[in-house]
Amino acid sequence: MLELVYKQVKKKAFSLIELLIVIMIIGVVYTLVVGNFNKIAEEKEKLTLENLKEYLSSMDYEEEVKLLCLDDCSTCDILLDGEKSKTVEDFLDENIRVYKYDSLYGYSEIEQEVYFNAEDIEEDVCFSYALDKAGVGSQILLEYKEKFYDYSSYFTKTKVYNSIGEAREAKEDLMREVRQ
Repeated sequence: MLELVYKQVKKKAFSLIELLIVIMIIGVVYTLVVGNFNKIAEEKEKLTLENLKEYLSSMDYEEEVKLLCLDDCSTCDILLDGEKSKTVEDFLDENIRVYKYDSLYGYSEIEQEVYFNAEDIEEDVCFSYALDKAGVGSQILLEYKEKFYDYSSYFTKTKVYNSIGEAREAKEDLMREVRQ
């Protein structure tokens, strides 16, 4: 009788090896999941022209956050309320063009602002984009590597077009829609 009870108890329990195998499987799955979450977080944090507005608005600032690229655009600084907080390498190059939309003339290329460094020396601005405390940025169209990035909308993500004509048509469609 005692032997029968022992066999029943033995069948209900897991062996030490079975428990170790399950723990190892859980450990492997956990490692894979955490690794993927880290990759997703790194990709989300990477600055691109498509996520520039969202990237800058996610930063902690009071008055203004600005991406400022000087000279040949090989390095860009992120300024929080006028103070340099981060440097971004190899984000852009000098082949960047910036346009502003006018309802009468369409898109026209604009010159970049004048910038004076801490020593009060004027430097060439290759590109700059700023958001104020309300999250409103410059309404510009940026041409880079045969793509056109439209930063004119306040509440939607940056739109990407293949040509300036496509961007102009989208802007004119929006203007017609607003007038109706």
